[in-house]
Amino acid sequence: MDSADDSSLGPLTEGGPSAGFLDDGKNTIGSQLASRLREAIISGELEAGSKINLDKARKTFNVSLSPLREGLARLISDGLVEFQDNRGYRVAPISLANLEEVTSLREELEVFALRESIRLGDVEWEGNIMRALHRLNRTERDAARPETLEQWEALHREFHLTLISGCGKPLLLHFCSLLLNLNDRYRRVFLIRTSGDRNVGQEHSEIAQGAVARDVDYACEKLRQHIHRTGTNLRNHLATKGIA
Repeated sequence: MDSADDSSLGPLTEGGPSAGFLDDGKNTIGSQLASRLREAIISGELEAGSKINLDKARKTFNVSLSPLREGLARLISDGLVEFQDNRGYRVAPISLANLEEVTSLREELEVFALRESIRLGDVEWEGNIMRALHRLNRTERDAARPETLEQWEALHREFHLTLISGCGKPLLLHFCSLLLNLNDRYRRVFLIRTSGDRNVGQEHSEIAQGAVARDVDYACEKLRQHIHRTGTNLRNHLATKGIA
């Protein structure tokens, strides 16, 4: 998946080069750049393994090198960008080994976070889960209409993070969020060509209902199976594409 071509920044120029980056006192230009680049990487707009040319990126976003390096440093810590001496910045590659590691970590950490959320979550947490589930289940995803995939992915992420939002452990939530970002890179590639698994809606409903019913073993096992099954589907898809 490696590429020496730095042209992957091209699509990011849509809508003008400045992209409206202003330091508003809450979000630095570097953090805003990190968010924009993170979405571009996760969605596949910036291809895995592609080179990130600093000069081209600086001109694309109409920013100085300092906030650009700040944004890239954040993405390095997220596992989405790599830096190599004498080669510069590249979008982190994808691989079966990386997907398997992300999947196994999600099975451990996300399931633990759900277990803690069921133990500690309040009535507001329960309501948030059911609202997130309703929004997700009412959203269509159609491989022929990319905009529906983007909306579904955003709501899917919201649902998974809402499930574990009651755990009371900020570091755990941070790690789970990072793993979701890494996992979503693979999901987006998969969903470009398919509308996904038709049983996924039922799986989400079972997890949510088990959680709000405080059936901890049922809900956690359903979540573990859901993550594992998704990982298996994605591994099979990558294997058919010759990605090792």
